Amino acid sequence: MTRDPGHYIAQATAYTGGVLDGSIVACHWIKRACQRQADDLSRETTDEFPWVFSPQAAEHVCAFIEMLPHIKGKWAREGALIELDGWQAFILTTTFGWLHRDTAMRRFLEAYLEVARKNAKSTLSSGVALYLAFADGEPGSEVYSAATTREQARIVFDDAKHMCQRDRSMQHALGLSVFEHSVLQPDTASVFRALSAEGSTLDGLNVHGAIIDEFHAHKTRTVYDVIDTARGAREQSLLWAITTAGSNRSGICYERRTHITKILSGDAVDDRVFGAIYTLDDNDDWTDESVWTKANPGLCVSVNIDDLRAAVSKASTMSSAVNNLLTKRFNVWVNADSAWMDMRAWERCARPGLIADDVAHLPCYGGLDLASKVDIAARMRVFADSESGLFYLISAYYLPERAVEMGANSQYSGWARAGHLTVTPGDITDLQQIETDVYDDFRTYALQAQAYDPYQATQMAGNLLNRDVPMIELRPSVMNFSEPMKHIEALAIAGKLVHDGNPITTWMVSNIVCHHDAKDNIYPRKERPENKIDGVVAAIMAFNRAIHNRDDTIVDQAFVEV
Repeated sequence: MTRDPGHYIAQATAYTGGVLDGSIVACHWIKRACQRQADDLSRETTDEFPWVFSPQAAEHVCAFIEMLPHIKGKWAREGALIELDGWQAFILTTTFGWLHRDTAMRRFLEAYLEVARKNAKSTLSSGVALYLAFADGEPGSEVYSAATTREQARIVFDDAKHMCQRDRSMQHALGLSVFEHSVLQPDTASVFRALSAEGSTLDGLNVHGAIIDEFHAHKTRTVYDVIDTARGAREQSLLWAITTAGSNRSGICYERRTHITKILSGDAVDDRVFGAIYTLDDNDDWTDESVWTKANPGLCVSVNIDDLRAAVSKASTMSSAVNNLLTKRFNVWVNADSAWMDMRAWERCARPGLIADDVAHLPCYGGLDLASKVDIAARMRVFADSESGLFYLISAYYLPERAVEMGANSQYSGWARAGHLTVTPGDITDLQQIETDVYDDFRTYALQAQAYDPYQATQMAGNLLNRDVPMIELRPSVMNFSEPMKHIEALAIAGKLVHDGNPITTWMVSNIVCHHDAKDNIYPRKERPENKIDGVVAAIMAFNRAIHNRDDTIVDQAFVEV
């Protein structure tokens, strides 16, 4: 199909205009992405903005992708070619249209697309991969579909390969040779192939383009880091990451997502990264069909609305299906499969930069979980404001440097650099430092009670008791934990919990699996050993003391108000 000149830019402009004027239903992240594009276009000719929008570059990639055939479903049976929707044209024209004023090199070196399943993101990404490999004008182009497993890495690659096999005229026009594990363009020495961490090596790459599929499933940052560092020799290499939401908030995907949200919010400036996140907004009712397009821009095109209705109906009657529906069909990040905390409510309670000195005038209740000698130790403090009914949660975490160096969690070193984690010298956590910090709390703040799990802490507790610190032994039991867990959840939902925004705490909260017994008691658990919850355990201890300290009756009144 031959399009009129400017068709795709007009399509993208109509989409961004519709999002911004409200005629197209979109979440706040997409509104901000569209506003970012509008703002960039308005400052295109200013001296401080080195980027120019090239209609030719923007149109070229779209025209190429619309020459590719569908390979699955009814459109493949009908022999149809891909037709881009407005949201896809917006993503493509924005990502590929911006060039540097002086060098004409592409502006965006990384693109992050997060959208619910069945919105044809793999099909779109297969087209992007073929374009980068064989139509981007890059001699010796190396493009990879990258993932942690061979099967995942082959999804985008196999789609692209089958597109080439289905359209022999395209193969001939581009001079392609299609093999089982690669597609080659001999005349330019260019190649597209699948790449996984299961392979023998990830070294020696010279990447012009990479598609990282289902980014949320990457448990480590290995694949991302290898691809990212292998792009240095190319002037306009593009890393294209696609994903649905997940539950691992300590992984590389959520790290990149957080960076995107900061850019879109205006809290960070990064002109080389593009991001589009299609999800529900806070307080959206997922049973309300009017909000479904926020996470499913391909609704009624690639997304079958009757199929989505059936999934929603099932989740409405089966609580065990809710989290899977939210992540896969509405692109909402959730915690563990059996949720305890509403993570969007938790994140709304964050006040980054909050420190104990800010609330030093309030009664303080401490919780201490020392965990194992080579694991994270947590010291949590709760400050109760009797006038406002607010509770302030301040975190402190400790880990020996050996554990950080071993890299059991890819985020440990980054958390340490950001000041969220105290690294103590040696192979085991320095309990003397923790003891000193607890005593400093006693001297500095109105510490009413310091709860502790006797495991690993008996000697420390004795030392602190001898120094008049009000140490309270609190064993991890349903009797001790159920009530404060319920109060923490209720306070977060009511907006009466204020925490310091420590990403370690957020990760641990998201790891909590909540189990109910016959009496509706609850207790914190984790599904996998790597899902640490020590900070939550310590916070529960601190709240236990806040609830049961009968000398502070207004604390109980504040909970009743919730």
